[in-house]
Amino acid sequence: MKLIDSISSPEDLKRLNIDGLKRLSEELREIIIERVSINGGHLASNLGIVEITIALHYVFDSPRDKIIWDVGHQCYCHKIITGRRKDFHTLRLFGGISGFPKRSESPHDIFGVGHSSTSISASLGLISGRDILAKQSRLDNEINKVIAVIGDGAMTSGLSFEGLNHAGHLKKNLIVILNDNEMSISPNVGALSNYLSRIQTGTLFKRLKRETKAFIEGIPKIGEKVSKFAEKAEDSIKGFFLPGGLFIDLGFNYLGPIDGHDIPLLIETFRGLSDINEPTLVHVVTTKGKGYKFSEEDPCIYHGTGPFDSSSGLQNGTQVYSDKECSMNFSDIFGKSLYKLALQDERIIAITAAMKEGTGLAEYAQKIPDRFFDVGIAEPHAVTFSAGLAISGLRPVVAIYSTFLQRAYDEIIHDVCLQNLPVIFAIDRAGIVGEDGATHQGMFDIAYLRHIPNMTIMSPRNGLELETMLAFALKLNSPVAIRFPRGKNSPDDLPLKEIVYGKSEVLITGDDLLIVAVGNTTNRALNVTKRLLQKGIKATLINARFIKPIDKDTILSYADRIKKVVTIEEHVLACGFGSALLEIINDNNLDNIKVKRFGIDDTFVEHGSQAQLRAKYYLDEEGIFNKIINFLDT
Repeated sequence: MKLIDSISSPEDLKRLNIDGLKRLSEELREIIIERVSINGGHLASNLGIVEITIALHYVFDSPRDKIIWDVGHQCYCHKIITGRRKDFHTLRLFGGISGFPKRSESPHDIFGVGHSSTSISASLGLISGRDILAKQSRLDNEINKVIAVIGDGAMTSGLSFEGLNHAGHLKKNLIVILNDNEMSISPNVGALSNYLSRIQTGTLFKRLKRETKAFIEGIPKIGEKVSKFAEKAEDSIKGFFLPGGLFIDLGFNYLGPIDGHDIPLLIETFRGLSDINEPTLVHVVTTKGKGYKFSEEDPCIYHGTGPFDSSSGLQNGTQVYSDKECSMNFSDIFGKSLYKLALQDERIIAITAAMKEGTGLAEYAQKIPDRFFDVGIAEPHAVTFSAGLAISGLRPVVAIYSTFLQRAYDEIIHDVCLQNLPVIFAIDRAGIVGEDGATHQGMFDIAYLRHIPNMTIMSPRNGLELETMLAFALKLNSPVAIRFPRGKNSPDDLPLKEIVYGKSEVLITGDDLLIVAVGNTTNRALNVTKRLLQKGIKATLINARFIKPIDKDTILSYADRIKKVVTIEEHVLACGFGSALLEIINDNNLDNIKVKRFGIDDTFVEHGSQAQLRAKYYLDEEGIFNKIINFLDT
């Protein structure tokens, strides 16, 4: 019998001795490797934090003590320990448990998360709320300690430092565990990352302290007294020598760096926090991908992966690639296209936020390093930095996932669009993304971009059109967003017509129905149009191409004649493309046109495969076809 089979809650963990905890850590790694190899998921980050998770649940009393995970993609061990072992085989599957903390899933998941750097602010808010309610005698359940577990590059985000700054000011007894593994999703960048890397082992300080102590104690007669005084004075100078000087200056007690895979040391350290009533940061050094050869050798590639063969580390006979499909996908096409264009135009600069591999820019970064910038997990900075590049006369292209670009909303408006600067936003993972779930679905980018003056928004139907749109966007002298989906390219047999600003592409003509499709839904709409024709229904199919400005002349001319219109988009219906078309129809007093919008209604899209989710929301070919038949029957 495996030891893990006896663990159904953190209380069961506390009955084990140190040898049992070490054995448990090995079993947890085996379970995680096995399940991720089957379901896909985040591997390296979860393998690196096993001992920290065990020690936290061994020392603290979850959920009375609140453990808040940053980003949340390193919570697999936490989920197993907190009673979800029997459901772990459903990880990231449709209807199964989430790959991130989810409040509705367990009382041990204190804060729902999927984006970086929220843990410190959320934890500080929880502590402050605890103290306010305690003063009002309205605290229903006693909260003891609050622990924020941050790492995997999340400390490079400004939000983390906003939280640290406020926590140091309030002097609440917040505990921050800094999991320092030198990695975000791509390798960390920036001065802070270099700072943490230099002092991981504390070698300089320990050697200096050891040698100085030996020297002083060797002084005849006064050496011992001076040594004792130096020990008392250590706190006054440690900010200069210790790696925690930065955090000490922000008002935190600093402990570390310590070995994040030494369970006895972690337990001893965490127990020592029980009587500290000021903000404290514990600097823990770990190896990302610990315990699995392939992920240790390349934790970036094994950060987020599809299913693979655990014995060889191969996916379908080839090396696993982070969050990628096996064949040519939109991200790859974007990266290769931008690289080719950059060879022809030295003004082109590529910028990403810790997503070099995910956005297809690895080759660009390797071959044109002086015109590539990875700013770390700092999306707002990426946008304003690009605005500065644009002002200098360069052509910055910012490649960020749709869900993460939301974090730079103000910068897009104020720093780029207000000044009408030629920054191109390559919005990857737009639409239904899949197993990462609600926090990662790219459902809101049209809504938060189309109302901004000076912004142009395009969406390609396939990889060839993406390549053409990118070249076209670089010729414009204003902000442009190109949204494209996660996953494989879906080429079709139709010729690609020249792109003209603000103009759509009429693919098929018919008099019974007008279908206007956005981006990757066009391929499904094309198949639906062919199926409708078999039923004697002749439809006009338009590839929108431009979401803003909409080609109102072409679309309205067909709509006014046909009278029945369907719009299809992988986006929320509110403020989306279909909504924009309704506004235009209303403004032109065309109230005799019936419009049916296909998209996501007022909800967050859960986790599941792209195929399952498209089927659920009637955005697959079958769902679109059946709903069109129903629409035509009304």
